[in-house]
Amino acid sequence: MNTNLLFDFVVDKTTKTVCITREFDADLSLVWDAFTIAELIDQWIAPKPFTAKTKYQDFKVGGKRFYAMISPDGQERWVFQEYTSITPKTNFKMYNAFAGENEIPEPSGSEWDHTFSEQNGKTKVNISIYNESLERMERILDGFTQGMKLSLTNLENLLAVLSGK
Repeated sequence: MNTNLLFDFVVDKTTKTVCITREFDADLSLVWDAFTIAELIDQWIAPKPFTAKTKYQDFKVGGKRFYAMISPDGQERWVFQEYTSITPKTNFKMYNAFAGENEIPEPSGSEWDHTFSEQNGKTKVNISIYNESLERMERILDGFTQGMKLSLTNLENLLAVLSGK
């Protein structure tokens, strides 16, 4: 594992935005797949000891993904996502909100903007997350920050296995 990879995590409450920059020692196409194919996402998105399961995903503009984070005792926390823009291997945007098992999103969510670039066999991912509500952002921020850092480490480990590095 390459320990000299960029990892930046910035929270700006005045703009209700979280910006994450993370570099991976893997080719862009593999990193793109890890962010866009449900079977791969489910292997890294949940911070251990949680797991993830996708009920459905349709990765296209207007398409949706509905998945659950599952706690060790079996409690499910559902998430609804809708893809709003896709430029293959470069960028995708989505709306993200917690939801009930009935697939109805909570009233306040966030807008995610993922940008991918590759240089010298390393892929940099920039994720900008705009929260519609400061109250929602503050309520989930500690758990989200810890969870996202663990999830991206899971992804780094998965990419190392998939790329043979």
